[in-house]
Amino acid sequence: MAAVAANRLRRRRSMSQINVVPFIDVMLLLLIIFMVTAPLLQQGVEVDLPTADAQPLEESMNQPEPIVVTVTRDGRLLLNQGPQSGVPLEAPELRVAIAELLVDKPGADIFVRGDRFVDYGRVMDAMVSVQAAGGGRVGLLTEPGDSNSQDRP
Repeated sequence: MAAVAANRLRRRRSMSQINVVPFIDVMLLLLIIFMVTAPLLQQGVEVDLPTADAQPLEESMNQPEPIVVTVTRDGRLLLNQGPQSGVPLEAPELRVAIAELLVDKPGADIFVRGDRFVDYGRVMDAMVSVQAAGGGRVGLLTEPGDSNSQDRP
C-alpha cells in the first residue's frame, strides 16, 4: 500500500499555468485611462477656417516648423510657438514675438490662420504686424475645399 501511494506522488506533476485574468484587468484599466486622457491632451485653438480650392504647399525636410499666427473669431491674436505660444497678444507684442522667433529661425515660413467670421481688417492687422517684424512672405491658411463650395456666413 505504501508503494501505491508513493507511485501516485511520483505521477503527479506540478501544473504550470499562467492566470491571465489579472493581466486582462490591468489592460482594460489602461485602455480606459488612455481613452479618457487622449481628448484632454489635444490642444489648440478652435478656428473655423474658410475653404478654398488651392493647391497645398510642398513641405521641405530642411525647413523649420512654420510660424502660424491665429486670428480667432473674437479677434484675438495667438502664436503657435515660442514663449507666448497660445497666449493672446496685441499687435505690438506680436511684432516683438515674431521678431524673436525669426532671429532663431531665419527664413521660416509665416502663415496667418484667420477665422472665416472674423473682421477682415483684423486679419490684415495680423499680416501687417508680421511684415513689420521682418517676415517678408506671409501666407494665408485655409481648409481644403472643392471648387463648387460657396462659404457664406
